[in-house]
Amino acid sequence: MNIVTGIGLLAGSLTTIAFLPQAIKTWKTKSTRDVSLGMFITFCTGVLLWIIYGLLIEDLPVLMTNIVTFILASTILWFKLKYK
Repeated sequence: MNIVTGIGLLAGSLTTIAFLPQAIKTWKTKSTRDVSLGMFITFCTGVLLWIIYGLLIEDLPVLMTNIVTFILASTILWFKLKYK
């Protein structure tokens, strides 16, 4: 792995991990009152497009970190819709 790929993986990992505390809190409290539905729909759509982009350009950091981000963000979106 070269340094550019390493930086990409580290940057993507840090921004992905940022969603973990919100996902855990939402799961534990079953409360999504302060979570914006519009923001998460828009965000999940954007992340899905990043995944497609990562596939098309065959970029591992873009692809892998956005897959994990999509899983975490769509989990929060699912909770928002379920616990509305």
